Amino acid sequence: MKLRGPIFFSILIIGLLVAAYYPQVDDTQKEAVLMQTILSGFNQLHYRPKAIDDEFSKEVFDLYLDRLDGGRRFLTQPDIQKLASYKLELDDEANAGNFEFFDLSMELLDAAMHKTQGYYRELLAQPFDYTTDEDFELDGEKRGFAQDDASLKEFWRKYAQYETMQRLADKLEEQKGKGEEVEQKSFEELEKEARESVLEFFDDWFSRMDKLKREDRLSVYLNTITQIFDPHSEYYQPIDKENFDIRFSGRLEGIGASLQTEGDYTKVARVVVGGPAWKQKELDEEDVILKVKQEDEKDPVDITGMQINDVVQLIRGKKDTKVTLTIKKVDGTVKDITIVRDIVILEEQFAKSLLLDGPAEGEKIGYIYLPSFYADFQDNNGRFCSKDVEDEIAKLKDENVNGIILDLRSNGGGSLRDVVKMTGYFIESGPIVQVKSRSGSPEVLRDVDPRVQYDGPLIVMVNSYSASASEILAAALQDYGRAIIVGSPSTFGKGTVQRFVDLDRTIRGYNELKPLGEIKLTTQKFYRVNGGSTQLKGVMSDIVLPDNFFYIKTGERDREYAMEWTEIDPVDYNQNVMKIQHLDKIRQRSQERMAEDAVFQKILENAKRLEKQKDQSEYPLNLDAYQKVVEEQEAEADRFDNMFEEAVNPHVSNLTVDMPAIESDESRKARNDDWIKNISKDVYLKETLHIMHDLIALQ
Repeated sequence: MKLRGPIFFSILIIGLLVAAYYPQVDDTQKEAVLMQTILSGFNQLHYRPKAIDDEFSKEVFDLYLDRLDGGRRFLTQPDIQKLASYKLELDDEANAGNFEFFDLSMELLDAAMHKTQGYYRELLAQPFDYTTDEDFELDGEKRGFAQDDASLKEFWRKYAQYETMQRLADKLEEQKGKGEEVEQKSFEELEKEARESVLEFFDDWFSRMDKLKREDRLSVYLNTITQIFDPHSEYYQPIDKENFDIRFSGRLEGIGASLQTEGDYTKVARVVVGGPAWKQKELDEEDVILKVKQEDEKDPVDITGMQINDVVQLIRGKKDTKVTLTIKKVDGTVKDITIVRDIVILEEQFAKSLLLDGPAEGEKIGYIYLPSFYADFQDNNGRFCSKDVEDEIAKLKDENVNGIILDLRSNGGGSLRDVVKMTGYFIESGPIVQVKSRSGSPEVLRDVDPRVQYDGPLIVMVNSYSASASEILAAALQDYGRAIIVGSPSTFGKGTVQRFVDLDRTIRGYNELKPLGEIKLTTQKFYRVNGGSTQLKGVMSDIVLPDNFFYIKTGERDREYAMEWTEIDPVDYNQNVMKIQHLDKIRQRSQERMAEDAVFQKILENAKRLEKQKDQSEYPLNLDAYQKVVEEQEAEADRFDNMFEEAVNPHVSNLTVDMPAIESDESRKARNDDWIKNISKDVYLKETLHIMHDLIALQ
């Protein structure tokens, strides 16, 4: 039987009716309901449900230990033995909504943090001996949990010494570079400064951990459980879901400022161009926010020491409401600023285009950069990537470009609806992707619009971080023979579809429990029109451009509990717009160019170096030996410095139609100038332009 969402909701409502008779709900009750609701949702709706049994319990236990103390910095073997008594009980606890194991883990972690804070403060009070012949292993998995408190303290001694030695080596090198004309500090003075720097670093780290609330820590445990099903299924606290929606839509309601934590204070990192704060011209970068007051409240809230998410929730709010910030300026003056909240558009997340000169005289190539498949489902007049890309295509066609490059590098995906629509811009009509639930026949999602927005030469750029919707578009255009896929050997390999379930909707009334948050769970897998899946394997590039991660395993295949690769029957597909021909010859020409290109050969050498360094996790604690290792590493790294500093694409320009908006604000203009500068140095784009030239010439 195919289980659907409404059935899931009904089951949960029946199961929680008894609880509705009780007027008071404490955190224990809420957490129990949260756990049981999540498990019910996953077992009813997840593509690959799991039996909640002893095997599940062991998997949760092992994964949670890695999440709890992956660096093996806090817990000891006796702590692990106490936790291990629950190794086969976590399934029973989860079904019962019991958190004994989690509570014990928090109790042990809190005690360990208090203990280790005492260790490093004691150890950093005295100079270290940098002449001993010993090593420090950075990789917690290789090192394992300390046998006892004495071993743990010895670890922290080495850890504190290693961090101090790093800073000391930098200070010695910096002083050496200044020369004798500058007053020289003694070794002892520099060593003391290094220890003080490490103490500040550790204290700040522990302070941030200490500010974590129980619900933040509980989220780690709940997400350990959800990600036993697959790595893309997650529990979201309300603030986490709000942040996800902002990233997905590129729109928020607030003042338009990015914030960051610095010690106990919240600073303004950036003012968003076009937002309310930007229009008002009173809030600046580097301003420290001291207090926040709502328009309907008498007294402001002092936010000193407050967690960043809590600060954000106070400052964000509905359009046309007011918030007053007490801020401290860089010059030390303190003032109140009242800002009327409004819709803030995060325009840097949206599609944009440029004009590039091709290798041949008069060759004009359009370039579209798409950072994500965004969609604003809360507002029909909001921004949708499919509409934006359609507009960019139209602008480039007005410029009479000879070809278009669509850049999906590091595009992690997004809206399934929009990727289907967007892929259809390059073919007449037909199937784009097959979507299959855990039972039933695959559903074929089609482009039903016979229009072809662009019928010319097309290249799609990808890398190993192009995922999900990026892979759907690349796979479909590759199967149709409509575009050349250029980039890393393969894309990320995420061939699954997720949906959100608002847990509040599973309970009628009973507002004392809410908000519970939401779960994002994998409900479907998608398949190419040729029947293959992109899961694990990704989309193999037609022409491979080596990068720094060429020899390192990345993507879905490197994730724990990733779903398996499968295939289904293909569907009929065909297009008569433009089919890529002479691909073998184009690939051969590209390989010959890269073999002669000094930068690409350096990239391959650097990739080998990074592969080797990836496994190096042990360093000497002898200062002379450490300096020698660092010197060798830096000498090797220096060979690969400035690989991307030369302008290799000299003729990069904005479209004329875009210039008025760009020049309307200095901040926007500066970011645009920086973008063009980076594009001019992009060696991957340089080779892609040559590939485009070959495609045009041979087609």
